[in-house]
Amino acid sequence: MFSADHLRFFLEVSRHGRLNEASRALGVDHTTVGRRITSLEKSVGGRLFDRTPTGWRLTESGRRLVGYAEKVESTLIAAFEDQTSTMGSLTGSVRIAAPDGFGAFVLTPNLTRLRRMHPDLDVELVTATEHNSLSTREFDVAVTLEQPSPRLVSFRKLATYSLHLYATRAYLDAAPTITKLDDLRAHTLIWYVAALLDVEPLRILDSILADGRAQIQTNNITGHWLAARSGLGIAPLPSYIGEPDDSLVRVVPEQFSIERTYWVAVPRELTGLARVKAVNDVLTDIVADAPHLTPGR
Repeated sequence: MFSADHLRFFLEVSRHGRLNEASRALGVDHTTVGRRITSLEKSVGGRLFDRTPTGWRLTESGRRLVGYAEKVESTLIAAFEDQTSTMGSLTGSVRIAAPDGFGAFVLTPNLTRLRRMHPDLDVELVTATEHNSLSTREFDVAVTLEQPSPRLVSFRKLATYSLHLYATRAYLDAAPTITKLDDLRAHTLIWYVAALLDVEPLRILDSILADGRAQIQTNNITGHWLAARSGLGIAPLPSYIGEPDDSLVRVVPEQFSIERTYWVAVPRELTGLARVKAVNDVLTDIVADAPHLTPGR
């Protein structure tokens, strides 16, 4: 016979892959976690994890159980929120994953909206570029560059935005004249490190120059922006970053403009949670008010 508490231990081990890390998250000794998992495996009549030198890996039975366990977890969380929320204010925490540009330049400056409505709700904002590689169990709400798979998440189009080339006037005045895209071969280009270019929407340089490469590479859009505004070279930047910066000007604007899309995704088992709905509503409001973002339809 197993309980919701057994499932809580099971989910933490599945998320962390190691007993020590799961025990820290649960606030118990790792031997207690091990005993709970063994007890659960006896109850279901089979192994839920393969114990390997690199960690605990879900078996096929374990992978099947994860979905059911997460539904139980989300139901309990929703019930708790319903009982503990007072005067419309939420408690607990919500984890938001977002691309670095959107997270740093759009979402963070506007988190005051969420805080004003729900001052007791803790917010974890994780900014990264490759959110399709994240497990759905690692976020409550995710903003992504690529359209998510509908298998595990509910998603919608959040907004579209434009990418343009930007540089300082001082850089352009001191460098060879640019009248067409091919002239960029004589210039310093700024973009992501090659390891991030598996994300299709980031393959921008291919559309600028067939065999172009960035001489200045960073792993986040803030680095691109700082490099460009410091006069290091030319960077493709979202218009919501480039246009408000008076130190930057567009480069060959009539020849280069790319539209990209942000999607918002929620694990299906979390769609009914009040805190998830609150974040979704705030994201919609932020995008509607942002001058360089077009709300999704």
